[in-house]
Formats: sequence, C-alpha cells, structure tokens
Amino acid sequence: MEKRFLPLFLMVFLFVAVLSYSVQASFFVDLGDRILRKGLEGTDVALLQQTLAAKGYYDPGQVDGLFGPMTEKALKQFQRNNGLTADGIFGPQTEAALPQEEVPSASRSDFNRDEILLLARVIHGEARGESFKGQVAVGAVVLNRVENPEFPNSIREVVMEDGQFCAIFDGQVNYFPEEKSLEAARAALTGYDPSRGALFFYNPVIATNTGWISRRPVATRIGNHLFTY
Repeated sequence: MEKRFLPLFLMVFLFVAVLSYSVQASFFVDLGDRILRKGLEGTDVALLQQTLAAKGYYDPGQVDGLFGPMTEKALKQFQRNNGLTADGIFGPQTEAALPQEEVPSASRSDFNRDEILLLARVIHGEARGESFKGQVAVGAVVLNRVENPEFPNSIREVVMEDGQFCAIFDGQVNYFPEEKSLEAARAALTGYDPSRGALFFYNPVIATNTGWISRRPVATRIGNHLFTY
C-alpha cells in the first residue's frame, strides 16, 4: 500500500470502528439518554416500563425492553394524568414529571456479582461473535428459564443443567468475558429481552441433532441464532 493512501485507510478504518461501537453501545443506555417512541428497544425502554409498572400504569410481567403498543398506551395515560401532551413519546418533559428517586438505574440488579459474571461467561461462550443485541438475547434466554417453572429457578442451576449449553461442556465458560458480554448480561438483567421470551436458541448452520428444536415455534432470528419457545 502506498504511503499516501495510508492516512485515508486509517481514517476509514477508525470511522467504521467508531460507528460499529456506537451501534453496539446504543442498545445499552440509561433512561433519559435518548427520546423513546414506539418501535425502539433497549435497556432504557425496559427501565421506562419498570417505572410505569411501579406507578401502576404497566404490567410488571410484560417488561421486555421493546417499545410496543402496550408501552405507548401506558405512557400516554401517565402523560394525561400529569397534564402533559399525550403523544406516547418519552422526552425531556415526560422525564421531568418523574421524581428522580423513582427512576430505576441500569446498574441495579437483584442478582449477585457471581451470578452476573456467570451469565456473562455463558454469553461470551455462546455468542462471542454476535452483535450486542444477539448477546443480550442469549442472556435473556437464561433468565426466561429462571422464571419458567419447567426449569430451575437460579442462573447457576439453569446454566449447569446437563446438556443445555455448549459453553459448559466445551469449556468456553471458563474464559473471562469481554466487556460487551458483561454489559449484555447487565442489559438482560435489567429486563431487556430481544429474544421475545424465548426459552431456547441455536445456530441452524452448525448445530447437530436439531430435530426436536427445529419443530419449536420460532420467536425471532438475531444474527446466526434462531430463538424458539
């Protein structure tokens, strides 16, 4: 490569790297960092849903980080009751109507550090090459199982259940997770669930013995993974 082209190459490389990081990081934001409206998703949407649920406007069992019609309806009702324009958009005026002590933080969690780290290790082992959204979805599957009566009721027991996660029996769970995997675990614990409530996931290109899982209803596809119920 000629030297005169080197600065241009570096500029393009840095631009793509920064853009890629921004796209990944945009999913992990605190409530108030951006304007929210129907069609968006992320940790801040999950935090908004939690806030509305705490005030009686939203079903706490429906927190998923996906801004759909139910979230919009709940937000409009909150806005009407507080003398705001009921447009279903969460912006500075709506944020100002929420007492600061009632706004949850993305850094809080009911799980201890060891559980968060274990979840991040599983995410790292199962979805290291996936997007941030895809990694959060893998973490969400683990948490969906914790809440489902057909599975164990703790992260460790779900993860260690025999034959469930490749990262356990191939040893990848022993590698320390990257920062993105740690943030994905925290995002899933916040309530963000891009898997749409899925209980299973697999890569149809490389997975073996997929007869049983391929017959399960598909929730969504993110990157290389199919998520199923």
